[in-house]
Amino acid sequence: MFTDRIWNRVEPIWHSYLEHPFVIGLGDGTLHQEKFQQWLKQDYVYLIEYAKLMAIGSAKSRDLETMGLFANLLHGTLFMEMDLHRRFAKQFEITKEQLEATDASAVNTAYTSYMLNHAQRGGPEHVVACLLACAWSYNFIGQHLSKVPNALSVNNPYHEWVTTYSGEEFTALTEDAKRLMNQLTEGKPETELAELEEIIVKTSYFEYMFWDMCEYLEEWPIPQK
Repeated sequence: MFTDRIWNRVEPIWHSYLEHPFVIGLGDGTLHQEKFQQWLKQDYVYLIEYAKLMAIGSAKSRDLETMGLFANLLHGTLFMEMDLHRRFAKQFEITKEQLEATDASAVNTAYTSYMLNHAQRGGPEHVVACLLACAWSYNFIGQHLSKVPNALSVNNPYHEWVTTYSGEEFTALTEDAKRLMNQLTEGKPETELAELEEIIVKTSYFEYMFWDMCEYLEEWPIPQK
């Protein structure tokens, strides 16, 4: 399967996430609140753009089954992931209006622009390639952190993050995305497979840059007026 091939490329990249101080802090509860607020706001506006990928994928679908899978992924993003962010925002005293008014950082802008560019130019298989690393790697991280002592304890202020991304509902959405990737790449020539693989590798690097951006509170190199 194509996702097996992908795993061989992204596994070392994704294992580096597990060693990232931001991710470690999520698991053991030591992450500074200001850094989590950075992730919360930046990831919220990221998800708005990310959701557009599923809408593009649904529009580009060649059959109802594929259209439905994209629609299900879109529903999960809008009404599960973004609800989690809104709950966290309330907990950390950030209003919904403040979330939506967040100015995307340089890394965030580059990442979402890269995905939307490839999604709009390509077919539904390109759309899945663009969205796969985010969903799959978050599930990968969530499942790893769920095994960290006390990560799921209410004493960890980020336990709901771990619970959500390691949970059955998000795992099912991730498996849907992987299955769709395998279906849409079946019988594709090597030139197309290599192109899709490169998209997933590049978005995996963007994921690491996103963790860095949150850890170091990065916005733009020159402050905006």
